[in-house]
Amino acid sequence: MSMTKISQEKTREINTNRRGFLGIAAIATASAQLGGFDPLDAQVSRANTSAGRPGMPSENTSFGPLKQIHAGVLNVGYVEAGPASGQAVLLLHGWPYDIHSFVEVTPLLASSGYRVIVPYLRGYGTTRFLSSETVRNGQPSAIAVDTVALMDALKIQKAIVAGFDWGGRTGDVMAVLWPERCKALVSVSGYLIGSQASGKLPLPPQAELQWWYQYYFATERGRAGYEEYRHDFAKLIWRLASPKWDFADATFDRSAASFNNPDHAAIVIHNYRWRLGLAKGEPKYDNLERRLAEAPVITVPTITMEGDANGAPHPDPSAYIKKFRGRYEHRNIAGGVGHNLPQEAPQAFAQAVIDVDGFAR
Repeated sequence: MSMTKISQEKTREINTNRRGFLGIAAIATASAQLGGFDPLDAQVSRANTSAGRPGMPSENTSFGPLKQIHAGVLNVGYVEAGPASGQAVLLLHGWPYDIHSFVEVTPLLASSGYRVIVPYLRGYGTTRFLSSETVRNGQPSAIAVDTVALMDALKIQKAIVAGFDWGGRTGDVMAVLWPERCKALVSVSGYLIGSQASGKLPLPPQAELQWWYQYYFATERGRAGYEEYRHDFAKLIWRLASPKWDFADATFDRSAASFNNPDHAAIVIHNYRWRLGLAKGEPKYDNLERRLAEAPVITVPTITMEGDANGAPHPDPSAYIKKFRGRYEHRNIAGGVGHNLPQEAPQAFAQAVIDVDGFAR
């Protein structure tokens, strides 16, 4: 699809019930000059979508049977829904969450004809390493390689990749390293590619405070604390990251069960220590990490999203707009939506996947 030249950012005000039908209707448009934006870089629409009242009871709380498949260094646990002949969509969770972040998104997409794949990342749920000798590595490129290996195992040549937190970062990484495998991208909190070098740079004190758990994990006390109190720790993060989401204990417990994976703590600790340069990665990923350290632009069609009540560290959309050079749109999701956007606003997230598929046609 050719790129549309625009000189102004289009703003759409959209109101929809988060449990309503997938069709989202724009009811108002306005134009605002976007300072410092090259009109040749991307087509941008900044949508403010009302997601409804946070904490509403879930209509769908479980998946069908889990499947397992050997993929790369892992035996991956995953859920599959929708027609086998449909356009493949990979839904990728983050920390400390699991596949249940997409428990309502999945049937919405499956009923729209998509083949939906929702895997447990390494260190979560029923995903296991095939060898006890494999490094329990949480660096970004390793998780992206896992995802490409899963696509190979499932004989998926090209997929729409959608995720948040670690999953959003993984989608970004796939889009720059293997754009031929990524038809389109939905990334909550936008451009999340970093490096060990950038991770060593100091931030303003208020920003550093938001990363308190990363510095806690850098200590032996933090490692032991997370190992012993992972359930309570994760619940605290849920509350801090989504302060207006009144989730039920049963909702949290469904996801928390996946943290009982024997490699979970090791993967989490390594991820955050690696980011600070306190843990080594594996040499086989060095070339990939060098490419990522250059902060390359993303050229596949993309929709980025942000909840209006995200309490977790996240960049402002203006900071990453120039990182997207293909068809691009950013959506702000209103209504008290926090960090776990797919579970808090499933209808808006599913609609973004459907819309970005249209971008790629």
